[in-house]
Amino acid sequence: MDEVVTNSVGDVRATDPADALTCALAEEISAYVARNPRSRDRFAEATSVMPGGNTRTVLYYEPFPLSIVHGRGCRLWDADEHEYIDFLGEFTAGIYGHSDPVIRSAVDTAFERGVNLSGHTHLEAQLASIICSRFPSVDLIRFTNSGTEANLMALAAATVFTGRRKILVFEGGYHGGVLNFSSGNAVVNVPHDFIVGAYNDLDRSLRLIETHRHQLAAILVEPMLGSGCIPADADFLRGLRDAATRHGALLIFDEVMTSRLSYGGRQQTLNITPDLTTLGKYLGGGMSFGAFGGRRDLMAQFDPRVAGALAHAGTFNNNVVTMSAGIAGLTQVLTADAIEAINARGDRLRTRLNAVCHERGARLQFTGLGSLMSAHTADRPIRTPVDAAHGDAHLNGLFFFDMLRRGVYMARRGFMALSLPIGDAEVDHLVEAVVGFLDTRRDVALGTRTI
Repeated sequence: MDEVVTNSVGDVRATDPADALTCALAEEISAYVARNPRSRDRFAEATSVMPGGNTRTVLYYEPFPLSIVHGRGCRLWDADEHEYIDFLGEFTAGIYGHSDPVIRSAVDTAFERGVNLSGHTHLEAQLASIICSRFPSVDLIRFTNSGTEANLMALAAATVFTGRRKILVFEGGYHGGVLNFSSGNAVVNVPHDFIVGAYNDLDRSLRLIETHRHQLAAILVEPMLGSGCIPADADFLRGLRDAATRHGALLIFDEVMTSRLSYGGRQQTLNITPDLTTLGKYLGGGMSFGAFGGRRDLMAQFDPRVAGALAHAGTFNNNVVTMSAGIAGLTQVLTADAIEAINARGDRLRTRLNAVCHERGARLQFTGLGSLMSAHTADRPIRTPVDAAHGDAHLNGLFFFDMLRRGVYMARRGFMALSLPIGDAEVDHLVEAVVGFLDTRRDVALGTRTI
């Protein structure tokens, strides 16, 4: 039986580090429940009309998620009137912060002119031109309502164009709710003939490509895994590019998240040109948005002027609210200088966070690129999802709930995305919060044990 001790207020503390961590997490969750009775009640009400009170799985966490009631700039307030700095940034879609005045004005104007106009407008061509100019790999583009739809349409384009059926994807990849490979091939995934490779393992990937070269339609890859913010090695992506070209397969870069890492996405930074690119999130000004585009000959399959063209429907593909918000955001707010600045801020922040973790010998580290990052409790270098899986789930939970108590809002899994309104004061607050966590929880945050 593990030894226990009693502190000055009579609480039982386990002396075994694992038990101490379990106790610390239980206490932090108990305090969370006590602080958030309105969020708890709203969640209970929601369970009567939605399975698990939820319609977006990634936002759920036990014992119940916060109920957010409003946001302004880079700050959020919950139903119990607690204020947070929003470091989640709507999983990269919220790069503009909450209610940016330029985008809000564009949306208001769109509403005044009529929302559902039942036809073509000049807005869609304007937004298309702006996006094509930012991504040299995109000759022609079509819009969707989400990154999920964009990836589905890109895969359809690839299979029809090549006349092949197999798709190479990678373990840990996420390309939408029905294209999820975070734990293999999810049961709700669409029924493509998927081959699941190992991320950042070029030798294994090349063997798979060679084995299936006559049936391989496309390679679908994130230039950085959004789940865990694990960057792809440049040589890995270049090797995929060369192999796709050699064997007549199409290379699809899913830049739904990484497009914000430079003016032309990570493909621009690495000077690697995919055949198709999928986009989403912030490019629609924070509204529902997705897009797929690429080589002219591939995209010409969707030209309705041509007999036998591929159909691509969607009532809201060209909705004027998203088109207007996207145009305003990309031309007036998210300029090349703004993109450079937010990513430089993120790089500096991640360096500072890793420095304080290293100085304290903590089993906590931050991966990512530019304005995107993720916290991990693994004490090994993280190049693959397997490396990240060696983290300590209890320490992850303790960190998350501790950060909430300190006014930092982030994803339960540790993901963070900066928004333009986040400045020096907010960055300093996050660093101070992490320092506070590490100094307060030295007994469970140090050492080399991993699960």
